Amino acid sequence: MSLYISTRGPGTPVSFTSALLSGLAPDGGLYIPLSWPRHDTAFYKQLTGKSYAAVAFELLRPFLANNEIDDKTLRALIDDTYSARTFGSDDVAPLREIGGRLWLLELFHGPTLSFKDYALQLLGRLFDHVLEKRGERLTIIGATSGDTGSAAIEACRSCRNIDIFILHPHERVSPVQRRQMTTVDSPNVFNLAIEGTFDDCQALVKTLFADSALRHDLNLSAVNSINWARIMAQTVYYTTAALQLGAPADAVSFAVPTGNLGNVYAAWAARHMGLNLKRLVVASNRNDILTRFFESGTMRTEKVIPSLSPSMDIQVSSNFERYLCELLGRDHKKTAALMKEFADTKSFSVEAPLLDDAHQDFDAQRCTDEQALATIRKLYEDTGIIIDPHTAVGLCAASHSAGAGPDEPMVVVSTAHPAKFPDAVEKATGRRPELPAALTSLMTRAEHFSVLPADAGTLKSFVRQRARRAAA
Repeated sequence: MSLYISTRGPGTPVSFTSALLSGLAPDGGLYIPLSWPRHDTAFYKQLTGKSYAAVAFELLRPFLANNEIDDKTLRALIDDTYSARTFGSDDVAPLREIGGRLWLLELFHGPTLSFKDYALQLLGRLFDHVLEKRGERLTIIGATSGDTGSAAIEACRSCRNIDIFILHPHERVSPVQRRQMTTVDSPNVFNLAIEGTFDDCQALVKTLFADSALRHDLNLSAVNSINWARIMAQTVYYTTAALQLGAPADAVSFAVPTGNLGNVYAAWAARHMGLNLKRLVVASNRNDILTRFFESGTMRTEKVIPSLSPSMDIQVSSNFERYLCELLGRDHKKTAALMKEFADTKSFSVEAPLLDDAHQDFDAQRCTDEQALATIRKLYEDTGIIIDPHTAVGLCAASHSAGAGPDEPMVVVSTAHPAKFPDAVEKATGRRPELPAALTSLMTRAEHFSVLPADAGTLKSFVRQRARRAAA
């Protein structure tokens, strides 16, 4: 049976469905598998050429126990998620060669044009199945720097057993990102524009989860990448991409634009389970707390500075705790102590030997707004391909990362459709990208959201008044 423990103390292991529904562990830590599945070369060879859904079933099955979700049901949920109806074609996560053994992994073909759809579309289906089976209702609280919110809302808007509250930093996401959230008119969806940064939003979510009475009364859960199921689902696209480029025989590298570390941590997890991945490049924008850690061994917050890649405007990388726990050899007490130090002082450091170990796992690069614009412009001039500014950060980082041979493929994870950030793209190329036909009316639809201060008491009152746990 697949079991899960907290990064801050093993305690009593919990089931997959318990980890799924609670999101955050009771001690404030994040759930990780009690033991990781391990796969050999033969396992990956038999996946080669299979559909995205078929690969997903084989990879995700070991993380669940049959008495929680049986194989037939799991396969049906996965098949429904990764269908042409949801992702536009049978090629769910297409690779696109851009020259020089560089590839783009296009993860923007879902309903909200973001890589977040690949995990959250499955998460919504898992939630609804488990809640229906249990006869329960759930209140989801999430914070977004842009893309998670719309993907979570799209995944949960039709779920009969969920109320979802999404916090975003007021006037700090792109108009397209905001409208993808706020134009959803559904009685179970609540959009909250918080007067502050994404880190303020994330801190508010953690404060609500730390309130045991509120958590119990409203059956709180999370859809942010702190929810283990998000990480689990994201391992799939690294696997399908690597298999197309020669794995398991040949090693493949990935450059991943990331602020919360969750996306590139999923790549680390895929490699940890046996996938032949060589370099994993952590690509940061000007809010470069992750790059600074891998350079110095010190994790220290600084002021969040708005950038052209707002989904990465983060100074508290929530998924780093999972990696830190593994880096420390699953020393849960040490992990808890460092996270407390970080909460109290906004800083902590690791010893030189641990930093050396971290360098074996990740390379880290930063990219300025000017470099991102130049990267968008050059790719467009050379190939006619248009990318968004987050993807540009990844491509810029890939070009500065050392260590790959000329014949080794490097995949840049393309996390969003360029039309979600038309101003930056137009500034770089002179061409304004158009939204897909299904979203052409987005900019004229009525919006539905509330502006709240970055105050936990105000937020708790808002949520208590609107969540429908009592109606379950």
